[in-house]
Amino acid sequence: MRFHFTKMQALGNDYILIDGTKYGELTADAERLAITMSDRHFGVGGDGIIFVMPSESADARMRIFNADGSEAEMCGNGIRQVAKYIYDKGIVRKKEMAIDSGAGVKAVVIEAEGGKMKSATVNMGAPILETDLIPVKAEMNRGSFAVVSLTSEGRDFDFTPVSMGNPHAVAFVSEVDEMDVAKYGRPVELMTNVFPRRTNVEFIEMVSPSEIRMRVWERGSGETLACGTGASASVVAAVLNGLTGRNVTVHLLGGDLFIEWAENGRVYMTGGAEIAFEGEGDTSYFLK
Repeated sequence: MRFHFTKMQALGNDYILIDGTKYGELTADAERLAITMSDRHFGVGGDGIIFVMPSESADARMRIFNADGSEAEMCGNGIRQVAKYIYDKGIVRKKEMAIDSGAGVKAVVIEAEGGKMKSATVNMGAPILETDLIPVKAEMNRGSFAVVSLTSEGRDFDFTPVSMGNPHAVAFVSEVDEMDVAKYGRPVELMTNVFPRRTNVEFIEMVSPSEIRMRVWERGSGETLACGTGASASVVAAVLNGLTGRNVTVHLLGGDLFIEWAENGRVYMTGGAEIAFEGEGDTSYFLK
């Protein structure tokens, strides 16, 4: 069976988008398809695949599968790609749209130029700080939030756990460029005795009260160039620890995101997305 796909990226966080309305039967093999298509040598290459599905409660629904085949609840860069996909292709021609995800329905406001989406602001919702809901096996030792001290590969870190619909562990370091993200991030992701559903891991360097630099080890994908939920969680963690204000520019390897943790308790993420190319695949190759 031949099927069409669209390769997209947002700050270098790249996904393969597939129209689930046309090719819904492919979701039955989503795990295997994500592994084979994401391979950067023998496949298309990407941090995972996203099925753009119909929704009864929103304009569209996204199902995200990481490069290792695991399904993710939410992806900040991915949801902006879905917004551009449905807007630019004329599936949903609305400046204000709703996209459903494993973390619930998210409101997205489009800024368009020349009939194409230029950027999008996503209402990421309120961060989850309750340890049993993140989930993380830890005490609420800082009042409204927790800090977990862990040792990874002989190095000690203090992580602030935050969920943006998916779990994150945020650590503040002095020089993020010097971090061996794979060495220290991978073991933390896999500490299921602490993070039962595994976790994304962010390493943050403070630049100023309105700027941070971030590198991320993404659960199921490894180090990526950007992570929207990770940037959101990191700003929440920075505010909770008294390190930044509520409006922060997050400098990632792939570019910048603008995060606001508003007084209404919700986190707003603003950034762009791009279509890299269109292609065709065949299940006789990707699902052999």
